[in-house]
Amino acid sequence: MINGREMLSRIGIFYDGNYFYHVSNYYCYGHPRKSRLSIPGIHDFIKRYVSLQENISPAFCQIVDCHYFRGRLPALEANERQILLNERIFDDILMREGIVTHYLPITRGGEKGVDVSLALEVLELTLFKKFNVVVLIASDGDYIPLVRKLNSLGTRVMVLGWDFEYTDDNGNTRYTSTSSRLLNEAAYPLRMHDIINGTKRIPDISPDMLFVNNQQNDFLHDDNELPLEMDDSVLNDTQPFSDPIRRRGRIVQLRGGYGFISTDIPSKNLFFFMEQLRNCDFNELMLGDLMEYEPGYNDRGECCKNIDLIAHADNRI
Repeated sequence: MINGREMLSRIGIFYDGNYFYHVSNYYCYGHPRKSRLSIPGIHDFIKRYVSLQENISPAFCQIVDCHYFRGRLPALEANERQILLNERIFDDILMREGIVTHYLPITRGGEKGVDVSLALEVLELTLFKKFNVVVLIASDGDYIPLVRKLNSLGTRVMVLGWDFEYTDDNGNTRYTSTSSRLLNEAAYPLRMHDIINGTKRIPDISPDMLFVNNQQNDFLHDDNELPLEMDDSVLNDTQPFSDPIRRRGRIVQLRGGYGFISTDIPSKNLFFFMEQLRNCDFNELMLGDLMEYEPGYNDRGECCKNIDLIAHADNRI
């Protein structure tokens, strides 16, 4: 008779943090759902899916290790960009879910070494902890040698990947996709966009569980969840959303062609480009002007989009 310990399916989850952040931004700002991915929801989804695939009770599918890898700016630069608080808030979310963080320094050359660090950690922990299933939330074909090595150890690999396209601020169509070769090497390849869009159905699993609920989403739309030093382009869909979130703030800084607008969060100001102004000219603006905007993202991180002038600081018409 198989005892409980032998039946237990030990799961290790490993996040490529920049990729996960990119995907979560897309669903929050560039997809009709307009909601962030839920880390607890993803973990619950993984346990249920492993349970179905391995024909064992969900109670015997346990996440025993979870790790998050990402590049991070130096503290002084993060503080200058006003993203230090957001980083700490997201750290709190990861901490509550028992996720171990691995941050590498971002240099002038960008984020370097994350894939190597992730792969080495996965291999070492699998050897010591004997994971039955390793879950990679990643898209890069560079992880193929890692998957092959895990296969040789008898560890089953699940890859969570997304394919989607969006239009950046310059009107260019951009694509994000997961390496098909990486998916082909995995025992459990999952094209998550198909599950979310309903083209692939899994018994007793709803794609809604992958997203934060409405109450959580209100909090996240206050821009409190994720760090914002991401170097990917702004994530917009070609179809505009109805009833976009609009907020107000005053201009606190103006430079050549760009500036910053205050928010409801003390000491947090959002960047804007002059091209996002809709009812006024950049040269007309002055410090203290009241503006209305839609929160968004660009290659600098959080920003203001679709901006309207509400009132000049000196009550000019």
